[in-house]
Amino acid sequence: MTRRHFEKPPLISIVAPVYNEVSILSTFVKEAQQSLEALCPVVICEFVLIDDGSTDGTETLIDDIANNSACGMKVIHLCRNFGHGPAISAGLDHACGDAVILMDSDLQDDPGAFRIFLEKWLEGYDAVYAVRTSRRESMSVRFATSVFYRLANWISDTSIPRNAGTFSLMDRRLVEVLQSMPERNRFLPGLRAYAGFRQTGVPVPRRARHDRHSRVGLHGLWKLAMNAFFSFSYFPILILRAIGALALLCCVALIVFVLSSKIIFRTPVVAWSSQMITILFFGGINLFGIGVIGEYVARIYDEVKGRPAYIIDRITQSVSVADRPT
Repeated sequence: MTRRHFEKPPLISIVAPVYNEVSILSTFVKEAQQSLEALCPVVICEFVLIDDGSTDGTETLIDDIANNSACGMKVIHLCRNFGHGPAISAGLDHACGDAVILMDSDLQDDPGAFRIFLEKWLEGYDAVYAVRTSRRESMSVRFATSVFYRLANWISDTSIPRNAGTFSLMDRRLVEVLQSMPERNRFLPGLRAYAGFRQTGVPVPRRARHDRHSRVGLHGLWKLAMNAFFSFSYFPILILRAIGALALLCCVALIVFVLSSKIIFRTPVVAWSSQMITILFFGGINLFGIGVIGEYVARIYDEVKGRPAYIIDRITQSVSVADRPT
């Protein structure tokens, strides 16, 4: 692996979606800036913050931070809340860095990991992702997360690193590969793994949220899980085929049972019971199959509509970023 060398300090872009984080946004930016200042003059940095339709005053605060920032800062204001994935896409599309660090703005991702990210990148790795060695969350959330990563890695056609989320550093050429992928329902750890290149994980403890309340919510987590399962595997359809084959075997067994009871043992079988069992059994399989296939069809429909993943309202940027060519 060839170590990276630059004639001048490389530019590192910090990309972070922001949604209703007015109470801790200043703290997040201050921590990130302090970690970046410790890396100077080895690198120069810019912030790309994406306001994902905040409604708690974050919009005004984030502009004030950008206007008074000593380092380069660009704020992408989206027209409404499009979600975490589209906000990340917006950030990647507007980041100018030789490498991009993706992170959340809720203080769970530790800026102290910047140094090890940078060291591994300079060693020649194209992606350096944080492996969550600990999570300060409820036991139910930790259990669900563990099951999710194990199941996603088991059924996926792409090997997805376990406990590796969004927090990562990616080289410019990997970012460009991700930008070339047109799909709307995006699961970034899966796309990052699918792209390949030289990747490595580093252990980073995940800190607790400042208010113990996730902005994503159960609906967002469920949508993320569905993106992982349906975007990187046809396993649900294979399961459906297996259930269909099992149903056929059960149907044959039921026919054998009814005929043997009637012909061999002379035992009458109540007609309505066998009919109800058959109807409920095959009706449930049909509904389950329609649901699985419908999920894939809905995603195809989502893609062919061709609507943009996000819509920008306006962009605020500090002078140092505005003067830098994109």
